Amino acid sequence: MKYGNNNYDYQAGTLVFFAPGQVVEVLSDEVFQPSGVALVFHPDLLVNTALGKRIHEFGFFGYNSNEALHLSDKEKKLVVECFEKISYELQQSIDKHSKMLINSNIELFLNYCIRFYDRQFITRDNANKGILEKFEELMNDYFSSDKPQSIGLPSVSWSADELHLSANYFGDLIKKETGKSAQEYIQSKVIEVAKERIFDDKSISQFAYDLGFKYPQHFTRLFKQKVGVGPLEYRNLN
Repeated sequence: MKYGNNNYDYQAGTLVFFAPGQVVEVLSDEVFQPSGVALVFHPDLLVNTALGKRIHEFGFFGYNSNEALHLSDKEKKLVVECFEKISYELQQSIDKHSKMLINSNIELFLNYCIRFYDRQFITRDNANKGILEKFEELMNDYFSSDKPQSIGLPSVSWSADELHLSANYFGDLIKKETGKSAQEYIQSKVIEVAKERIFDDKSISQFAYDLGFKYPQHFTRLFKQKVGVGPLEYRNLN
């Protein structure tokens, strides 16, 4: 199964999620009959509902193709129970409660999936730490090159792309592993580099440009926010 240019990390007992407009391709030289259950619904089903107001919170609809959700047997049972309740409602005569009950069960299913993804971040801890190490290496290489001057500060989306992850998955992973958002993690790295280099014989403005800031005052504001004093004061104190 392919999504975009990559293959799904896909096997028995796996959940995959597609948002409207996403394209999936199944490639095989052999004739086979995949089995499973699909829950498909039109976006209009969510209009003016509680789920519609928070559907953007379910970041896994934006995850990359190799970031499927792998379920345990107990988790599979919960998913099947949610699907059975939705199926039951679809088989009944439509009344004023139908839409609310269907939406409620879809939301319950998606809430369970958030929990399952949290568990997956833990059980795949070694792989996640490998990504953190690569991220740290990526940041070190970035600030050791001339990229800050040519590209600017590294963004979350750029970092995720370099690590071959979606921005949503990357952000969730960093949050689970470090307790910081990916943006906060990058900012911490910027301050770490700044502290190492701030004693170079350069003006604060030139120093800010070298780190990738468009405007020196943005660097000064971030430094003071993270360190407690401005960069010039920090230099003079040390």
